[in-house]
Order: sequence, then structure tokens, then C-alpha cells
Amino acid sequence: MDKATTLKHKFWTTLADSPFVFLQTDGDPQTAVPMMAQLDSEAHSTIWFFTSRRGPFAHGGQATATFTGKGHDLFARFSGTLFEETDAARFDLEWSPAVQAWFPGGKDDPDLLMLRMDLDQAEIWNLDYGLIDTAKMMLGYDIREKAAQQHVRTAL
Repeated sequence: MDKATTLKHKFWTTLADSPFVFLQTDGDPQTAVPMMAQLDSEAHSTIWFFTSRRGPFAHGGQATATFTGKGHDLFARFSGTLFEETDAARFDLEWSPAVQAWFPGGKDDPDLLMLRMDLDQAEIWNLDYGLIDTAKMMLGYDIREKAAQQHVRTAL
């Protein structure tokens, strides 16, 4: 498996374990907020979000998300385009008690909006260097080559 494939696989696995990202519309950093990504293991080029029709994401458009894995050993930044998701089957599939907590009006809440983010480019950093390379780093040894092997710019 090549480096990009390996790091993309680790990204999706890590994101599934902790599906929280910091999402913002491009061009307006003031919109950056934590959001819970809704994932589908069969749709690796798409992520869904539930949000408010009155919020900054309601109009869709270009957006960027940043992600940190639970153990702080994987970081990513990815971009894409937000669109309103109108597929009722997808809506039902992604609905959960965690979403219900934010929308007490339930699935019929008039403020509820489901967005689909069609993903473009990503940059992924794997900082799980292992014990030996971590020790080398802590002792001031040059680990730039190892770090370069654990970083990729790729399409999602």
C-alpha cells in the first residue's frame, strides 16, 4: 500500500473513532466551530453535517475542516463544498440521538438542515513516529525525513 492510501485509511479510521472537526466557510474564519461529522464507510469522498438553517453554513459553498485524532497522533485539514442534502433516506440513515440533542424538535424541526460536504483535497499528518523516533526527536536528532514519510497531500 502506498503512503497516500495508508494515511487516508488511517484518517478515515481515526475520524470514525472521534468524528468531530472544526469547520469553517472559506473566506470567513469567524464561522469556525466544532461540528460532528456523519460518516458512511461506503462514501469516502463525502461527509454529512446537521446544522441550523440560520447558521453560517446554511448557504453552502466552499469550506475547510481541521481534525485532530483522540491521541493527538493524526492531524488533517481538508476542503470541500457544502450542499444541502435533500435525500430523505440519507437523512434517516444519519439521524441519531446525538443529533437529536441539538435539535429537540426532532426530524421535523424547522431549523434543521442537513449538509453534504463533497470532499476535495486533504493534507494529513501522522505523528505516531514510534518509540525510537520519538526518543530521537526528544533528544534533538533530525527526524525530518521520518516526518516527511508520514505526511501527504491528497484527494479524498
